[in-house]
Amino acid sequence: MLPAAAGWRRGCGACSVADSRTRTLTVAAVAIAVLGGLAAVSLIHTGHPAPVRTAAQPTPPATYSAGAANPYPADPTITGPAAPPVSAALTLGRPGAPVIIVEFGDYQCTSCGAFARDTEPALIRQYVHTGVVRLAWRDFPWVDDQSFRAAVAARAAGLQGKFWAFHDYLFAHQSPNEHSGLLTDAYLRSVAQRLGLNMAAFDRDPASPALAAAVRADDSFGQQLGVPGTPAFLINGQPFFGAQPLLAFEAAIAKARSQA
Repeated sequence: MLPAAAGWRRGCGACSVADSRTRTLTVAAVAIAVLGGLAAVSLIHTGHPAPVRTAAQPTPPATYSAGAANPYPADPTITGPAAPPVSAALTLGRPGAPVIIVEFGDYQCTSCGAFARDTEPALIRQYVHTGVVRLAWRDFPWVDDQSFRAAVAARAAGLQGKFWAFHDYLFAHQSPNEHSGLLTDAYLRSVAQRLGLNMAAFDRDPASPALAAAVRADDSFGQQLGVPGTPAFLINGQPFFGAQPLLAFEAAIAKARSQA
């Protein structure tokens, strides 16, 4: 059943996409976000969107009796947008973890950087390493074309088992100003060298149409969900917005775990 008051929870310091993409987060969009979020969570386990029941059907009339034809033979189901596949390289944690956190992020978003540097390491220590949480990254490159190229490069690093190392390096050395122009092809290549990647493969793989298509699929999925900015999270399908303090994530994880 769709929560009546579900919505993206806004946090301080989140990067808004309102100026670069015209979108209004209406009640309908919020509903899509929740439904699609459930689909995203389900995908990690099953590969298919999860059907979501609508509000309870009306009570059958008083004349209805056992054995009679059911006037409401089936509850209708609705689903969110189809979630693109999540590469195992872009996840951290035990596949059967009771809580799944999906992050939509951009490598030029300074709030994403703040989350990656200040909060994510603690979440990994407390919850990922203990089997409670599984993290999944989805690209939402809204700043400019360098954001897109960085997303493709990180996925190319993932082909060599270095996605998270590449992801962490970009955020650890992020410019304090968005639209900084830091993520040039030359810079991304220098990061790959620092991380010890096979450079012949790294020079080849970012040109792969499959990697670019995967980034575009994540971006399109986020837009269909109504993601209002970055970083945006789905915690067991519930929208959670912004680089909020660790205590806020702890509370959201505890709630999700109690309902799992």
